[in-house]
Amino acid sequence: MSEIVFIEYPRCTTCKKAKAWLDEHHVAYTDRNIKDDNPTKEELDAWIPASGLPLRRFFNTSGTLYRSLGVKKMLDEGLSEDEATTLLATDGMLVKRPLVLVDGVPLTPGFKPAEWEEKLL
Repeated sequence: MSEIVFIEYPRCTTCKKAKAWLDEHHVAYTDRNIKDDNPTKEELDAWIPASGLPLRRFFNTSGTLYRSLGVKKMLDEGLSEDEATTLLATDGMLVKRPLVLVDGVPLTPGFKPAEWEEKLL
């Protein structure tokens, strides 16, 4: 049996839909509030390469903090991966959510029902 961790911001509507999907499909998980328990730099440094996804996919590009800090510009101007994970670790609102970890490896950040069905059911 896989260990599944559901990292969410409880007020996020996408997170609510994703959580409902998990519950409807009887997927057991441990819930983690991204605002109260932000991913650490060490976690991000492990998760991003393990996912096989580009670093940018882990940023919450629609968030106000992302825009107010000018993160897109920083990334476009060559922010290193180390600097980017350090930045992500400063505030959970910068991290794309929900994020589901299966045995410590993240699925695609955000709610992708087709991918979740393939990998979780």
